[in-house]
Amino acid sequence: MSDTGATQSPTQDHVEYFLDDIRYQGKSPRTQAAYERVLRDFEAYLSSRDLSLTEANHRDCMAYIHQLRGDLASSTVATYASYLHRFYDYMTRVDAFDDNPMSIVVEELDESINTDPARRDISVTAMRSFFESITHPLDRAVLLMLLKTGIRAGELCNLDVRDVSLSESPVASSHRPRLDGRPDSLYVDSAPAQNAVYNGERRSASNKRKRATTIPVDDELRRTLTEWLAVRPDPVSDANPLFVSTSDDWGRRLSPAMVHHLVETHAREYGWYREGGGPEENVTPHYFRHFFTTHLRDRTGDRGVVKYLRGDVAKDVIDTYTHDWGNRVREEYEANIYSLL
Repeated sequence: MSDTGATQSPTQDHVEYFLDDIRYQGKSPRTQAAYERVLRDFEAYLSSRDLSLTEANHRDCMAYIHQLRGDLASSTVATYASYLHRFYDYMTRVDAFDDNPMSIVVEELDESINTDPARRDISVTAMRSFFESITHPLDRAVLLMLLKTGIRAGELCNLDVRDVSLSESPVASSHRPRLDGRPDSLYVDSAPAQNAVYNGERRSASNKRKRATTIPVDDELRRTLTEWLAVRPDPVSDANPLFVSTSDDWGRRLSPAMVHHLVETHAREYGWYREGGGPEENVTPHYFRHFFTTHLRDRTGDRGVVKYLRGDVAKDVIDTYTHDWGNRVREEYEANIYSLL
């Protein structure tokens, strides 16, 4: 990685700056040319809308990817999206840009190549009615965790009991030092990687979070987690996973496939999932992240808080919110998080 990000001139061509760095990294001339072709095309698209690369938000990126679908194969559209994502991700990591507007777009592409940003519109009232039909302690805890925190299925599966600080817990276990002084909170690390050993256990999923994040646990989630921990089977793993199976894989850590099956089962029973339906129709674990982002963003006047909770903001922004976690993040979250029980 180049270390020139901090000294970049404000007037410097951002695309050329990025191309210089991937050239230093040893990328082939063919790869460099492919990146330049895509980035210049995107830059021209933004220019036609009187926007620059630094001004583009996720909706601008979505619109660009969406308009490609009429002319290019789906695999080519995915390649364009990956190039833009890598560009923005790199520029964010070297502090040249504040954030990566392609993050949300790439998440959409992870579910389906259909990049139409339209999704099922579910109100908080309707989601509350849906949740009333869930009675199993594990299912309630998993679904409410997804809905109240916006974390991904893989991140939920990687949680250990040490990652949660509850004011009252039926499980005798100490939390992470990072949660000291932050009662009723959840720590989502960015470190776990698929097939890598983390906290003494090989993980089946990666945490896609750009930055480790501490998320408040409100009264509803605290009560639901306490009820789950009171009946949770003894874990098979010494890592003491927070969520374990209560079926055939009794006591084993939940996998993303199990979480998807759990959500799909309940959504199908409620009429929110149809075989063959796309992401704009079906309710999946990723839909809950969309629901969390949309409703919390609409309720709070501080959009930075939502970006912080999602874990996909630039280092300077996340440092600001980490430093002022107690007064800023917690107060904004508790004042605006929706009630589902």
